[in-house]
Amino acid sequence: MAHGTLILPVQDPKKYVDKIGKETSVQFEDMNAREMRRPYRKYVQRIEEMERILRFLFEEMGKVEGCKVTRNFISEFLEADASDQYQLDSLELELQQLYENFVKIKDNNAKLVEERNQSVEELMVAEVALRIFQGGQQVAATSIGSGEESFEVSAKKPLIGKDDVGIGRLGNLSGVLLKADEARFTRALWRASSGNVYSQFFNVDDKVIDPKTGATVAKSVFVIYFQGEAGYLHGKINKVCQAFGANMYTWPGEAQQAQSRYQTLNRVLEEKDKALAGFQKHMQVEAADLLAPSSANANGNSKIEDWRLFCTKEKSIYSVLNLCQEGMTLRADIWYPAADEAKIQTLLAETNEGLQQQAILCPDRGNLHRSIPPTYIRTNEYTEAFQEVINTYGIPKYQEANPALLTLVTFPFIFGMMYGDVGHGSMLLLTGLFLCWKAESFRFSMPAVFQARFMVLSMGVFATFAGFMYNDFFSIGLPIFATRWVDPDGDGHYTPDYDVKNSGGTGPYPFGVDWVWEGASNELLYMNSLKMKLSVLFGVLQMIVGVLLRWSNAAYEKSSLDFICECLPMMVFMLCFFGWMDVMILYKWTHPVDTTPSIINSMICMAMGQEDLAPMWDGSVQLAQKLMLYTVCAVPVMLLPKPFVLLWQHNKTQEQKSKGLLAVDEEVGGHGGDHGHGEEFEFGEIFIHQIIETIEYVLGTVSHTASYLRIWALSLAHQQLSQVFFDKTLKMGLAVPAPMNGVVIYLMFVAWFGITVGVLLGMDVLECFLHTLRLHWVEFQSKFYKSNGEKFMPYNVRTLLEQAED
Repeated sequence: MAHGTLILPVQDPKKYVDKIGKETSVQFEDMNAREMRRPYRKYVQRIEEMERILRFLFEEMGKVEGCKVTRNFISEFLEADASDQYQLDSLELELQQLYENFVKIKDNNAKLVEERNQSVEELMVAEVALRIFQGGQQVAATSIGSGEESFEVSAKKPLIGKDDVGIGRLGNLSGVLLKADEARFTRALWRASSGNVYSQFFNVDDKVIDPKTGATVAKSVFVIYFQGEAGYLHGKINKVCQAFGANMYTWPGEAQQAQSRYQTLNRVLEEKDKALAGFQKHMQVEAADLLAPSSANANGNSKIEDWRLFCTKEKSIYSVLNLCQEGMTLRADIWYPAADEAKIQTLLAETNEGLQQQAILCPDRGNLHRSIPPTYIRTNEYTEAFQEVINTYGIPKYQEANPALLTLVTFPFIFGMMYGDVGHGSMLLLTGLFLCWKAESFRFSMPAVFQARFMVLSMGVFATFAGFMYNDFFSIGLPIFATRWVDPDGDGHYTPDYDVKNSGGTGPYPFGVDWVWEGASNELLYMNSLKMKLSVLFGVLQMIVGVLLRWSNAAYEKSSLDFICECLPMMVFMLCFFGWMDVMILYKWTHPVDTTPSIINSMICMAMGQEDLAPMWDGSVQLAQKLMLYTVCAVPVMLLPKPFVLLWQHNKTQEQKSKGLLAVDEEVGGHGGDHGHGEEFEFGEIFIHQIIETIEYVLGTVSHTASYLRIWALSLAHQQLSQVFFDKTLKMGLAVPAPMNGVVIYLMFVAWFGITVGVLLGMDVLECFLHTLRLHWVEFQSKFYKSNGEKFMPYNVRTLLEQAED
């Protein structure tokens, strides 16, 4: 990374920032952080108002049926923008006019909807009244012909006849209320009237559109009967209705009046529906122009989407200019990749042609800028997802060893060891191929899936490879090569048909595990031992690589103290104990031994100083004792020397200061690590910190080695689940006799495939992914990775527009 100062002319600095954001990678520093001066604040406020109008227009067009905004054509927009198709002032004026028009249209529509709602609600009241009056006439007719009323007829007869309603004895109020408020409204009426009212609610099928929210709400008609047509009780009931927002309508006095009102309101409602339909057509015409591509970008986004992207770009440009220090010119400190310096100079020179005031890039020479540079890591579409996994844990410090390079291989490899199965791995591989094939359709709709497509592909490849190594295809062995085990007596007891003593005879199974192990009585015991040892082997190997990367960090920082007092004893501790365990595993696999030595017992005897009665070879016990001595000696080397060396360096520096040989701001030293630079020296804190780091490494190395056994555990769980699903579905279907076996096998296959996809391709993939992530973040990266860097955040127009699409 390189640091420099960018000087821009005040006349037209926007075009320089625009080209820099489109063609280079430059990070601007805030020059006004202390004074909080923002010279282009008014431009940002104008654009924010334009964005508010655009959001309003998008919201209004979303309410119109059939309106679909064309998006995601960013390259086409940038090409049109390069020809200055859009200007801020003209676009601002056009948006203001559109906003005023749409506000008037919206207000008119709200009035139409409100008037229609009133007609619908009053129609509901008239319809309910008509039903009641017609019901009362039927009952009255029945009672007149009978001479003497029975109890059933008397019970069905309305309390109020058509001649009694509204005449003298009872008053009434009617209206329409939200259905959800019925219970609360009833309680309020009861309390306000002390129980002296009778309320009745009627459900209606018609629903009303709220003119404010546009949501459809359910309402019900209510009628309230009370003593007296007017008076104190009438006023209290009316206030309760107003408090609940009920719309009040006159209750018809007789059936003929209700019928007449019902017919009139039907005609009014038809007119309102025609008016609203006309409004929808008018909105579709207005929206069609905004949804169509602009003339300069016929194959690109909708016009309104191009406007939104233009506002996003312009706002970002003025936000960058707000970071510049204002004066005769605009000045900004910038970070940029050193390899891009010539490109930036060429871009500025091309833009300066024909102008009196020109932009200049003044690089800092001699590392005058003392702040730590941001970390810039170049990625491509394949490495982007893996680098994002590392960045989620923490950003690498500038020039620190980046674990993403090794993670490209180790992450899918360890996942494959956990998920190893030819069938399931192939399905995951096909999923990755599909995501890569249809990548563009996921770019904006599902950006996380788009970014992770190559990671899924890599995990599928390594899971399939590990499946061939385990010789596991949906829990079934694949007889790819001839077995190296024979059953001479036919009693199920197999003997090896290859040279088990490595004396030059026939070799073992050529690739992976022999398929004859599938279904053997001791299959689980054998596979457990194999996968457990593989987990430890690769786990210790990855931790050793992590310590080696710690070496590289110390070499880059030129910290001999860290290298001698931390890196070397850490490697000695790792190799002499856990490396020796790996050596014993490999020796036991490759060398025939008469006795069967136990690696666990050998490690216990090595650590406890006991005699190993079953050594690997002659002299292995003595070698193990020496290695254990080196392991023990490595611990105090990690613990003691570094704090005292730092104390000596600090005292020496203070002595030079007192003699005037070293300026205060030039205090440097080979302290290494994070101690002594710009902080007050505290020997106690440094010593405690070193104790913690030593204990963390020693105990962490033991626990991390055991943690890698999760590879074996996840692989065992996957294999056993796969076997159970196969045995309980397809295998049971194959045992059914004909002719029902065809139907049963079909049904069992459906069940097996559903369980496989849901559990093994869904839940188990996520589980293996998370455990692999844990092994990299904790077990691997803790050996060297500080992750205290600052990410390089260049101003990039395309990236901003893509994020705006999300």
